[in-house]
Amino acid sequence: MLKAIIFDFDGVICESVDVKIQAFRKLFEIYPKHLKQILAYHAFNGGLSRYKKFRYIYRHFLKKELRSVESLRLGQKFSEYALAAVIQSAYVPGAHEFLKKYYKKFHLFIVSGTPQPEMRFIVKKRKLTKYFKGVYGSPTAKAVLIRQILKKNRLQKDEVIFVGDSVNDHIGAAKAGVKFIGRVRAGQKNPFKGSVGVEKIIPDVSRLPALVKKHSFSSKNASAIMS
Repeated sequence: MLKAIIFDFDGVICESVDVKIQAFRKLFEIYPKHLKQILAYHAFNGGLSRYKKFRYIYRHFLKKELRSVESLRLGQKFSEYALAAVIQSAYVPGAHEFLKKYYKKFHLFIVSGTPQPEMRFIVKKRKLTKYFKGVYGSPTAKAVLIRQILKKNRLQKDEVIFVGDSVNDHIGAAKAGVKFIGRVRAGQKNPFKGSVGVEKIIPDVSRLPALVKKHSFSSKNASAIMS
């Protein structure tokens, strides 16, 4: 029986993915030769900590050493560029309604790649705190956070689903052994095509109530891509 739902935030609760793409653009526009690669890497790796992205970008694209002080500066600038816009961004269709209707029926959680203090601040500013039993973020990996939620709340793997919009969300759910539902916006390329263990694809959260009512997921093993 389904008891808990774990959500990513950007692109699942709020339409804030494009906000963060623009923040990355502003951060790295001083490197025009590499900007296209950087933005493609950022977009493909939704759900990954921004600090891990900074390290990868410096090592593989810019071929420069990234000192700790510079990484912190980039993180602070990213927050300056994105935070207010994320707080003001629109909800994914059906997301706010789902939270209001189902937060007393299921244990709801957020597991995000956003730094945890910032994620909790965003949730508080949007007046969403009461809907979630826990709000978690980086630097802890998503698979670890999911396992911690299972242990702390005495949940079995088959009692939990994770709703995310990125490959990293799917990998985190699979490593933790919980079912995964992917959100893919209409007209967007499906990042989960060919992936094992994606139970359902939905265009927005308005489709989620029908799924949780029926709990109509396939029998695929969500842990099939564990590594």
